[in-house]
Amino acid sequence: MDEKFPAHIMNQKKILNDPVYGFVDLPYGILFDLIEHPYFQRLRRIKQTSLTHYVYPGALHTRFHHAIGALHLMQQAIEVLRSKGTVISEDEAEGACIAILLHDIGHGPFSHTLEHTLIRVTHEELSLLFMERLNEIFPGKLSLAMQIFRGRYPKKFLTQLVSGQLDMDRMDYLNRDSFFTGVHEGVIGYDRIIKMLAVRDDELVVEEKGIYSIEKFLIARRLMYWQVYLHKTVLSAEQMLIVALRRAKALVQEGAQLPASKALGFFLHHEPNQADFVRNRDSLLEHFAALDDYDVTSALKEWMDNEDKLLAFLSRSLIDRHLFRLEFRHQPFEAAYVAALRQRILDWSGLAEWALPYLLLEGRESNAAYTTSKDEIRILHKSGQVMPMSQSTDYDLQSREVTKYFLCYPKAVFPKESGNNETNP
Repeated sequence: MDEKFPAHIMNQKKILNDPVYGFVDLPYGILFDLIEHPYFQRLRRIKQTSLTHYVYPGALHTRFHHAIGALHLMQQAIEVLRSKGTVISEDEAEGACIAILLHDIGHGPFSHTLEHTLIRVTHEELSLLFMERLNEIFPGKLSLAMQIFRGRYPKKFLTQLVSGQLDMDRMDYLNRDSFFTGVHEGVIGYDRIIKMLAVRDDELVVEEKGIYSIEKFLIARRLMYWQVYLHKTVLSAEQMLIVALRRAKALVQEGAQLPASKALGFFLHHEPNQADFVRNRDSLLEHFAALDDYDVTSALKEWMDNEDKLLAFLSRSLIDRHLFRLEFRHQPFEAAYVAALRQRILDWSGLAEWALPYLLLEGRESNAAYTTSKDEIRILHKSGQVMPMSQSTDYDLQSREVTKYFLCYPKAVFPKESGNNETNP
């Protein structure tokens, strides 16, 4: 018997009102205990879509919202699969629900943006480390979930529901991000897709009559990436945040004393990698679990008047939303164009070459609506034959990866075009 809850309420559920799905059930027991844990509650302080609210003001939802939503969809998917004769034990259902609930628990401040800036560990690796620690706090109750999360459980479809081309993670974030940004192109028929799910040979398939819902899902994913996640103004803000933190770390390495919270200060002075987390897991997880968006935002506010003019300029520009211009091209920028821009930035800023990596940001972004390289979506035809999505439709799924190259720099480099009050560092 669960020691926390008396027998007469063991089957009761807590009801949460989600703006996307309405009333969501959170069953008492290990799932509720995990949600109540400080590691998970921290997700309330991590924005789901980083700085997307600089373009879409409503996009202030959090990783907490997303995790609860993904759990809700997992519960629905399990119910649908069971109704079609798929055997899923209570332990397996609980394990899959735990895995999807905690799949993003390793995200740092502003989600993906600072993933390789403050530490050299991916959020997936951190999520697994958090699960290992929680499995010790709640002795053995996450063991099955960790097998599913790692893809080591015999029933492959359970892992596919957590991490695959039609997983509950994607199903929720597309639907939720579309809702909060107001970008209706991202709306998907998640409920119909889930109802069309089935299992064959321990793998997830989609019944043939759901194929057009899958096509719409793939189109929506492509549109959301280029219209929201990789919107050039969003990308500009995220690139600026990255270089602002890099400048702060460089100054700290030179001996500067920068005002910052205890949590952020630790990662300004240390840059742990995966090996460090393995050797000193519990201590580093506690440091990381204390870090969230608020630490970074408050630091930027403090740095707006820092004696280092470059850090002050970057911080002030982010806080006041004086964002860099970002140019996208389908081909790499010509060397002559980049060289001329570099010189113009140096003339405008009055700084030396060392400042260019902070003021001229170069890179590329890629996205494919659908990949046929591995784990294709499998369609269950009326004949009983299971075929990959790429062979089941005559629709162009635009599986070709699209790559765009970018240059990002202060608008004031071209003062007649800037139309703002931005000044040089």
